[in-house]
Amino acid sequence: MLIESENVLVSMLQKTGMISKIVLGILLVFSVWSWGIILAKVLLLRKVDAESHTFWRIFRRGQSLSEIGTACETLRFTPLVSVFNSGAPIAARKGSNTNALQRVMQRTASSQLTALESRLTFLATTASAAPFVGLFGTVVAILNSFQSLAGAESASLKAVGPDIADALLATAFGLFAAIPAVIAYNQFVYRLRNIGGQMDDLQSEMLTIAEEKQ
Repeated sequence: MLIESENVLVSMLQKTGMISKIVLGILLVFSVWSWGIILAKVLLLRKVDAESHTFWRIFRRGQSLSEIGTACETLRFTPLVSVFNSGAPIAARKGSNTNALQRVMQRTASSQLTALESRLTFLATTASAAPFVGLFGTVVAILNSFQSLAGAESASLKAVGPDIADALLATAFGLFAAIPAVIAYNQFVYRLRNIGGQMDDLQSEMLTIAEEKQ
């Protein structure tokens, strides 16, 4: 059954016109590239979550900022370490400027989030554009099909059915590329929002430590 379905799909692809093949090729590139980004981000965010958990455990148990910084040297993926390291020298000084501390940590947090958000715009573009690219291929294929039927002596569902099925293939490919992209994009945005919240919490903790030293 599976082999028959594959044969039907291959047959449909072979019968598609040049424009439809170009559209399907574009959608294939969108899909492959999106899946590459999705897999890379999933692996990265898993490491970030694991190291963030480790960071908070070290931060809560640490006796001093220098001790926390030393214990976190092996953590390379969580942005919390970078935010902490940017503010630790300021927070450790007596009479430190809390406004300067907040500005430095906010700038670092913003740059870290920007780095984590890299390539997410491509997922958003795929999610929004792929269905329309597929629809374009479908419309062109259907127009070509009706133009061919216009010169035929007789038209029937049996005659037009295969051409319409071939045309709808582009829409199916567009949805195949868009659906995983939109699901992954929304999930990544949610997880990045949580990471941003953790960085905000860290800033509050560091400001509290700096105020206690004043």
